[in-house]
Amino acid sequence: MIHILFKGLSKSFTYGFLKRQEALKLVSLEIMKGEVFGFLGPNGAGKSTAINIALGFIKPDEGEVFINGISSEYTSARKHLGYLPENPNFSEHLTGYELLEFSGLASGMDKGELRKGIEPILKKMELLPFGQRAVRTYSKGMKQRIGLAMALISNPPILILDEPMSGLDPIGRKLVTDLILELKKGGKTIFFSTHILNDVEVLCDRIGVLHKGEVLYCGPTQDFISVNENLEDAFLTLIKHGKARS
Repeated sequence: MIHILFKGLSKSFTYGFLKRQEALKLVSLEIMKGEVFGFLGPNGAGKSTAINIALGFIKPDEGEVFINGISSEYTSARKHLGYLPENPNFSEHLTGYELLEFSGLASGMDKGELRKGIEPILKKMELLPFGQRAVRTYSKGMKQRIGLAMALISNPPILILDEPMSGLDPIGRKLVTDLILELKKGGKTIFFSTHILNDVEVLCDRIGVLHKGEVLYCGPTQDFISVNENLEDAFLTLIKHGKARS
């Protein structure tokens, strides 16, 4: 079953005086139910643009994204979706507990169910001792973890994570890596973008490589790596040649 479908997605932006730049060129990807899918590409490849279209934040020029069979144009497509932005932006006077309460209520959770769920998710993200502190006192890594907790609080079946390891120290990265593997065992579908290729080899069933708005590879992670190559070498070689691989 396809949980996320990018179908012929194209998007351009206008900069300055009628200067037009293509961000996405006929991007098509299938993310299957229960898999961890890594979305790779250098800065400016178009990854965040594709994610923003999937979330309904911007509209494509062509094509469409479907979340669990529903077009991303409709708010109902995001009903069972958890999202972590690359740079979470919070009302920093709120506490971690209050942010999770807000996120859960916005997701339509029952108040009783929500209250029971906040402390366990804070504990899982190793933030329980800081749950009643204002978020403005949190470190960058702690903010990243509370953002992930907000994505998880309603227990959604699909997660879209934009650079989930950003700002995390090695301990935080290990925590999030273990969490993603746990979520995968629980049958969650996880689509995430990252620049940290070591995490991809550990976590991803399949990957999609985007460069200059075009998909150069989509398939199993291990099939991407040739004999005597590691993932980083294979990635750099593909980007250098800039030609799609089957």
